[in-house]
Amino acid sequence: MVTRADLPPGIQATQATHAALDFAVAHPDTFRDWHAGSNTLVLVAARDEDALDRLRVAASAAGHRHVGFREPDLGGALTALAVEPAAYRLLSHLPLALRPASGGARSPASGGAHEAASGGARRAVSVDGGGR
Repeated sequence: MVTRADLPPGIQATQATHAALDFAVAHPDTFRDWHAGSNTLVLVAARDEDALDRLRVAASAAGHRHVGFREPDLGGALTALAVEPAAYRLLSHLPLALRPASGGARSPASGGAHEAASGGARRAVSVDGGGR
């Protein structure tokens, strides 16, 4: 799951949930396989709407199943993206969402999304299929 770092934490969580639920409806077989196989979630954040849209385009170009969520209350802005577990490499460079912008944020090199996907920080805020 990818949300936008430029949104308040509560809105980030809500938008990611919208995207996850829409993904489950749009891709029930993928969702069912993920749920039975790993049930691991990792929530990461793109810098802003433009960065999130570039990820959406990249996921599409790579043939990954995904669902973007656009919030009507924010003028139809793209606020979150749910992607199939196979797309984890596309997102592994992103920092975990809902972390403080300074000091507490961890980059992937220091254990951000990669650590979360492999289980290290998964209990905090977790969203991909663990690399299937």
